Amino acid sequence: MLSKLSIQNYAIIDKLEIDFPAKLNIVTGETGAGKSIIIGALNLILGERADSTALVNKEKKCIIEGVFSTEGRVIIKSFLKENDLDGENELVVRREISGAGKSRAFINDTPVNLSQLQQLSSLLVDLHQQFDTLELTENDFQREVLDALAGHAAAIDEYRSTFREWQQAEKEWEQLKEQKLQFDKEADYNSFQYKELQEAAFKDDELEEIDAELKMLNNAEGIKAALGKVYNDLQESESPIVQQLKTLLNQLNIYSSYHADLPGLLQRLQAAQIELKDIAEEVDRISNHINYDPKKIEELNDRLSLGYKLQKKHGVNSTNELIAIYQKLEEKLQAVLNIDEAIQQKEKETAKLLGDARKAAAKISEGRKKQAKPLEEKVNKLLVQVGMPNAKLKVEIKEVSLNSFGADAIEFLFDANKSGQFQPVRKVASGGELSRLMLCIKSLVAQSVDLPTMIFDEIDTGISGEAARQVGIILKELAAKRQVICITHQPQIAGKADTHFFVYKEIVNDAVKTNIRQLSKEERITAIAKMLSGEKPTAAAMENAREMVMN
Repeated sequence: MLSKLSIQNYAIIDKLEIDFPAKLNIVTGETGAGKSIIIGALNLILGERADSTALVNKEKKCIIEGVFSTEGRVIIKSFLKENDLDGENELVVRREISGAGKSRAFINDTPVNLSQLQQLSSLLVDLHQQFDTLELTENDFQREVLDALAGHAAAIDEYRSTFREWQQAEKEWEQLKEQKLQFDKEADYNSFQYKELQEAAFKDDELEEIDAELKMLNNAEGIKAALGKVYNDLQESESPIVQQLKTLLNQLNIYSSYHADLPGLLQRLQAAQIELKDIAEEVDRISNHINYDPKKIEELNDRLSLGYKLQKKHGVNSTNELIAIYQKLEEKLQAVLNIDEAIQQKEKETAKLLGDARKAAAKISEGRKKQAKPLEEKVNKLLVQVGMPNAKLKVEIKEVSLNSFGADAIEFLFDANKSGQFQPVRKVASGGELSRLMLCIKSLVAQSVDLPTMIFDEIDTGISGEAARQVGIILKELAAKRQVICITHQPQIAGKADTHFFVYKEIVNDAVKTNIRQLSKEERITAIAKMLSGEKPTAAAMENAREMVMN
């Protein structure tokens, strides 16, 4: 419920504060007094884009603030939680616009973006303006009306969840089938490449090791000759180095006790002699294992040639990269074997989800069809009340392919003159007819769902007399369980008010300003009498107005 609206520096409003009670609030005033300006200001806290041209005084900020009572509104609490916003049973929504046109929005003093503001406003206020009847002509709204009457909220949520799962499963199924086609195209080539690498059977770092071994074998004779000379000089020559060191040790050893440094030198010479003897033995061992082997060289060259050929083919530079390609090809070939089973499983899953979605859609469709006839009868009865006795509404439901909301295409058809020719509402209904039709439909929907504060801006266009009185009755009934704010020019509607506000212009500091005040019972009677007969109401008009207010 909108409990308070404050407006500062907006158009010709300097400063305005309105306290709106529950039930039916009626706003009247002469044409041009500023009623539409108040609605324009309200639109700003409902998320409409700001326009700095509405600021007469560019030196001051425009501030629009609405205080909403949200006690018991679970959907509001859910929104606040999802958006990390604070709030208990009261929300303060504020919009500030600078002279330069920069706009800021706040919910309980926390900055929010325009999208968040719009989402929240749709939960707080349902605003219906004189020319804002396009919603009625949209198929989404028409479907939502039937679903609201059928109480389909939970069923729609459950269906949409299943529908999304089915769409995802079908997408994955198609991807698997496309993948299989691609696998089939590549299978022969991948199989050939795999067998080629399988036959090669390279081990880790094999080509690098072969390359090193070939370099050694190709230089085997030179290496063997060099090793032979080293061994000979160390161990086998006429005066081998190892033997010379042994002789030197024996010569020095005789005198080791006569000089303190000699034992240390003897140890070092002995260590050198042992190390060179060990080196000689190692050289001999290595030399014995090195042999020039033309056959092995040929085999290794062939193996290396195969490896380089495969490296070039696959665009890699090492044995391990070839092995990685081999493993990847193995995985691809294995995937070919597994994909048929995956396709079958996904096909079954998709079919089951489609079946579940169709069952859920059929149940929703059945509920909509059950509501269609009662909706037609109730709306047509209300249309007679609001001065459209010849108008008829007909609900057309056609089966279509599954979509996010079921399997129905819903169209409201309208016949304004008992012609028997029903056409879509968007094609044949006039603005005034749409306004009254919207009121009739919303009054019915309001009985089934928890609608927010409802605001009607001049919904009485094109009616008067008994039709206007009936519109007032519908608004009064609608306001029994929720707050309704209605801007009207019709005395018959104003007479139904629980609270009556009057918008007027006044001169403040040589400037025209819009203001508003709540009327007392006697002031209401006078205001309604003026609406009936002019600025100077007659006694009959006053009596008529009194009867409207009292009844």
